[in-house]
Amino acid sequence: MSQTVYMDHNATSPTRPQAVDAVVRAMQTGGNPSSVHAMGRKALRVLEDAREHVRAAVNAPKSAQVVFTSCGTEANTLALQGCGRKTVFVGATEHPSVMRARTEIVRISVDVNGLIDPFQLEEMFAGGGDDTIVSVMLANNETGVLQQVEGIARIAHRYHALVHTDAVQALGKVDVDFTALGVDMMSLSAHKIGGPLGVGALIVGKDVELTALNGGGGQENGLRGGTQNVPGIAGFGVAAELAVAGLSDMARVKVLRDRLEARIQEIAPDATVIAAMADRLPNTSFISMPGVDAETQIMTFDLANICVSAGSACASGKTKSSAVLGAMGLGQDIAKSAVRVSLAHTNTEDDIERFISAWGDLYQRKGAARSAA
Repeated sequence: MSQTVYMDHNATSPTRPQAVDAVVRAMQTGGNPSSVHAMGRKALRVLEDAREHVRAAVNAPKSAQVVFTSCGTEANTLALQGCGRKTVFVGATEHPSVMRARTEIVRISVDVNGLIDPFQLEEMFAGGGDDTIVSVMLANNETGVLQQVEGIARIAHRYHALVHTDAVQALGKVDVDFTALGVDMMSLSAHKIGGPLGVGALIVGKDVELTALNGGGGQENGLRGGTQNVPGIAGFGVAAELAVAGLSDMARVKVLRDRLEARIQEIAPDATVIAAMADRLPNTSFISMPGVDAETQIMTFDLANICVSAGSACASGKTKSSAVLGAMGLGQDIAKSAVRVSLAHTNTEDDIERFISAWGDLYQRKGAARSAA
């Protein structure tokens, strides 16, 4: 059997060996960071070291709080439910965890590239924004499209609205700067950058009044109760440090991504690379194979030991038409036949050739025939 080609890093990125080591060391150290004795102090030191690594990874100021959570979804929920704002504006292509964080949301529509029109947002604030929070993801998890969050934040703040950004997909792929973006809150997740599953964080600006959803014992400065997952957080801290240190390799990854897209369009000129003209993450490509549904593609690639997906991995493991592409106004023929390829530092030229060969074979067997019919 051929070696597995993993091209689904936007779903999760395999845990870095250094992060595994950090998890093991923290488990061996033991201790509860809330305890005042020596063992507790050791655990607290591990916790706070990791907190500073995560803070540094996104250039958050010392005045901002780094609140550890169980995942990016919990961070998003804490931001949108704990902020106390009545009105919630969210981008139409947001992650399901944002879309479902509140029972009532106001969607900000996007163009065919998945981008928000700042002038439209300005109009939405006609009644003011004192009781509003805006949540716009920095990088879309399916298309890789990068939103102009800095400009959106400037508009929102003119109307005294809070701004939250889900930066889960951006960290480790592009420079993420909490201060430069001008946001009030930012969500992160460890397993997207080679850290362990089950750990996330919400960066909270100093002027944000946030209410805990789970008070518990008052951990995380009263914003997230419950004994912290110190081993997982230790792994997160190491992964964050390594992800930022490895940003320069994203130039090589982009070359691989661009080569993949160019070759696909040589094979099938009628194939669609979603948002090809937009500013995107360097590792992400969402490609529609004409005449072949995404489920067939994923099963075929899986049999060839190639791991890709049909979009968000947070949809209960189902392969279904992308809501993101629907929000972008793309037809069902494209939405139902789109597959996401997401690369990382571990991918090679051979991986790209394996995928292109498998994609081309499937297209010739299934797609070309259906397109001609």
